[in-house]
Amino acid sequence: MKEIQVKVYDNDVEKAMRILKKKIQNDGLFKRLKLKKSYEKPSEHKRRKQREALRRQRITASKRYR
Repeated sequence: MKEIQVKVYDNDVEKAMRILKKKIQNDGLFKRLKLKKSYEKPSEHKRRKQREALRRQRITASKRYR
């Protein structure tokens, strides 16, 4: 795991919390924690991986045509 740091300026903790939450979401930590919380059947795991791969393909295809 990589280290995530957020600096607090002018005692603005609210802004630092928003920045931290965004960094954690971009890192995918929330998603990994959600998946680890409960058991995932092997068939569901396979389907999820296929959906993620298809989503990545669609995103890269749409970026090519811009």
